[in-house]
Amino acid sequence: MTWQLQDAKNKLSEVVDTTIANGPQIISRRGRNTAVLISYEEYQKLTKPSKNLKQLLHNSGFHELDLTRDESPTGRASEQSI
Repeated sequence: MTWQLQDAKNKLSEVVDTTIANGPQIISRRGRNTAVLISYEEYQKLTKPSKNLKQLLHNSGFHELDLTRDESPTGRASEQSI
């Protein structure tokens, strides 16, 4: 639902109750959508990192790669290793 800013200010308790019951509420000013009110629960879902970096890298498959450093004088792979 979209609320005009003045109506949202006058009916803040109703806007909050509607947000909790029905989800995000859009607030418009001068005919343009300017803000969205969401429940605290929804806010927590949106701001909580889904995984930490260690979990992300472990699940990516990168941990299975051989990333040993090339110690050749030129820093390039030898013909034999290609």
